[in-house]
Order: sequence, then structure tokens, then C-alpha cells
Amino acid sequence: MKFLYKIILISGIAATTLSCTNELDVQPEGTPTESSFWKTENDLITGANAMYKPLFDGEFYGRGLFWFINASDDMVTGRARSEADNAKNFSSNYIAAGDLETQWNKRYSVIGVANRVIRNIDNIQTSVAVKNKYLGEALFMSSRMYFELAYNYGNEKAGIPIIDRTKEPDPNPIPRATNVMENYNYIVNDLKKAAELLPKQEDLPAKDFGRPHKAAAWALLAKVYLFMKDYQNAAFWANEVMTQGNRALLVNYADVFKSENNYSSEYIWSIPGTPKFTSWGSILPGVMLENKGWGEYNGWGYFQPTKELYDEYEAGDKRRSATVLRLGDTFTFNGTQRTYASTNSLTGYQFNKYMDAFKYPLNSGHVSANGDYPCTDLAVPIMRYAEVILIKAEAKIMLGQNADQEINMIRTRAGLTPKNGCTLADLKHERRCELAGEWADRHRDLVRWGDAKNVYAQPLHGISGQQVWAVRNFNPAIHNVWAVPQVEIVNSHGIIKQNEGW
Repeated sequence: MKFLYKIILISGIAATTLSCTNELDVQPEGTPTESSFWKTENDLITGANAMYKPLFDGEFYGRGLFWFINASDDMVTGRARSEADNAKNFSSNYIAAGDLETQWNKRYSVIGVANRVIRNIDNIQTSVAVKNKYLGEALFMSSRMYFELAYNYGNEKAGIPIIDRTKEPDPNPIPRATNVMENYNYIVNDLKKAAELLPKQEDLPAKDFGRPHKAAAWALLAKVYLFMKDYQNAAFWANEVMTQGNRALLVNYADVFKSENNYSSEYIWSIPGTPKFTSWGSILPGVMLENKGWGEYNGWGYFQPTKELYDEYEAGDKRRSATVLRLGDTFTFNGTQRTYASTNSLTGYQFNKYMDAFKYPLNSGHVSANGDYPCTDLAVPIMRYAEVILIKAEAKIMLGQNADQEINMIRTRAGLTPKNGCTLADLKHERRCELAGEWADRHRDLVRWGDAKNVYAQPLHGISGQQVWAVRNFNPAIHNVWAVPQVEIVNSHGIIKQNEGW
């Protein structure tokens, strides 16, 4: 994201690390206030750029909410980490511990910046086109953050707080929305406005690649509607991407995860990596790399694939080798071909999906020189075109329509024989194989399909059939959402209530 190299951070404008109950930090003497800052186009650009800075925190899109995705049957926690293990086991012992405690606040910090852009944009002296671009970005970023919060913490019993962006920041605690549908409807309204305002990706200058664009708003709309079980609208907005978004699948699945294709036709929205310049970007590639990187790099050794995932792939599915390394597989690391072996993996597998940058010599600029922030030059996908196709397929199946065309687009690229009369089971299979180890969130899929209780009642295994994770007790009445961070409940003086059962 080239525009981020030139971000000018202004104290008090970009510093947004407080709870969602307090959008603006106290202004040190001499720094700009909200009323004095939002005047020029440069102020707008500076303020809008501040929306993106929190995303480069290692616990935002590097691990962060991925600890929740880790609850799925596709992976296990590769190293002892109590809060991650407790979350995977749906134990309330993870509450008030570690990185998961900060995820709520991190996303509200972005919402706070977006709200300031939206609230003050009419004061800016610049063209309508410039205002529309940044207003669209702010609406998209706010929507993305609200969505991640809503589907993780909200359900039919309680949603998440919605900040009134029309008013100056309120120091009083904000109660939760009545239910998650209130959040989803709010998000949908904002995304429709964002889609009207945002440019197409192909109309953005190269320096702005990585910023939200029209197809990204349409794609997120489709996913929100899918979670709302409004399948008619989910199919409609997915189709907008497919027919109006100038998107196409790459011919080779593995090419999606190469940095030279960061903004290819399959791109929807991602977190850029910038190892040649600074340690900014998603650390997920390094997080999934063998612990200690075979003595050559500081891999962290988390999120290891299971035998259940490996066995899900059909014979001849090109996605399997692109997604999973198994003991004995050959691959290239640090410029040298080697055979995969591990002293770290509980399962005998490693995710291969984010490994391309590591095939080059480690000093060539594809990988961060700072092993404590192991990002690469891959823009790690948050959402990509293949998921949009599968959203349309799922929506059509739920509407009783034929989705063979969409599912076979995915299967054909994977080197598989097309199917006829595809069912929901076929959709679930393709979604799992296509999106394994990604932010698409296999755990959330199992929850919304009603499959989590039965799936998690089965143990997980490693390459030799050994049990690596015991059965888990998933209670759909409780565990369909995660626990609200205890710090938010305490800071709100009880105004924000905990999810029932946690």
C-alpha cells in the first residue's frame, strides 16, 4: 500500500487507542483539535490515512482474530499458548487474557477515525470527487470493522455498540445494540453508500492500490447479507462483483498467493506487506512458518493444519499441495530446495499458502529482516474473488436454485471434474478446500451452518493418525459468539454486558 509510506501522523488525530466509549484521546497542548484540524485536502488525506495504521499491528490481521479462526477443525495451535488453547476449547478461561482481549478495542479505534472523517468531511475545502473518494473509504472501513465485531461478538440476544458519528465523541459508555441484525442493517446501509462513492480498482493510481474500491464494497455487502441469511441480496451483490467488478480467477491457484499478483484480477481486499521498506503488513506468513525457521528465520510455528483438512481434498486437487506442506514434501526455502521436516509441528503439516516469499534468499527483500515482525511482500487476502463466487453459489443453493456453474468455476481451476446437481454439502466442501487457512473463517462457517457442535465433538489428528486435539464441547446456545473482552465491561461500568453463558 504505497500511500502508507508517506503517512503523516498527527498526535491526537491518529492516536486512537482508547475504548470504543471514547473516540478521541485527550489533546496535548499545542496539537490540533477536531475543530481546528479538518480544513484542507491535506488534512483529509492525513486523517483518512490514519484509518489504516492500526491494521499493521501484529495482532490485528497477523494473529488477532485468527485465534478465533483457529477454533476450526482445519488447524491446531502449534505452540503452547494458554489463551489460544482455551479459546479453541471454548473455555471461559481465555477471557481477560492476552491478545484476544484487545481485538474489540483495536477495531473500534479504526471506527473512531472513520467517524471523524465522515463527521468532518463537509468542512474540507476540496473537490467533490476527492470528498467522495475518502468518504467512501471511511464508510467501507467502518463497515469492515463493525462486521468483524458483529459476527464474532453479536447474536440474536445482543449486538455490538454503534457509535453516533453525527455527534462529538461521547465520554459515556455506549450500550450494545439490541441484536446483531441491527448491526448488519447499519453496515448494509453504509456499504451501499460506500459502493456508490468508491472508484473501481482499475481507476485507482498504482500508489493507491490497497485502498477500498467499488468491488470490495459489493463483495462485503454479499457476505454481510449471507450472514443475515438474506440469500436473494447475497446473490445479487455477489453477482455485481462477477458481472461489473472486472474480476476473474487466476488460472493457477497457487499464483493467488504470490506477491506479483497482489492486485490481480482475483484481488478483492487484502493487507499489504512492505518488507523492503518497513515491517508493515500481516505477520501471518511468519506466524505459520516452522518455529525458528529451521534455524534460518524467526518463524513462530502457530496454526498447523490437521489430517482432517488434508484428507478433505480429492485426489488431483491442485489446491492441496498449494495449501498444505506435509512431511517429506519438497519445497524451496531461502533459495535452497529442501524436504519438509519439522521439530515443531504437532500434526506433521504446515500451511504452504503463504510460503512463496520464503523461497527467495531471505536477504533479497521479499521477507522482513525483522523476525520479530515476520511479514512478507505478499498482500495477505482478507477477501478474494473466489469467495465471492462461493457466496453466490451458497445463496443460490439456499434459494433452491442450481449453482453448478459457480461451483464448477472453482473446481475447474483446481483441476477437478465438474459436478452436476451440486448440493449444500458440495458447497461446504469447496469452501473448505478453497479457503483453508484464510480470513474467510472456517470456524464461523461451521457455526452459521449449524455444524459446529457435531464437528467439534470429533478429535483432531496428525499425519500418522495420532490424536493431536481432544473432542470439544461446543454449546450452540453459548458458543455461537465469543466473549466480550472483560476490559470493555469493566471500563463501561457494566453498561456493556457479557454474552450469555460466558
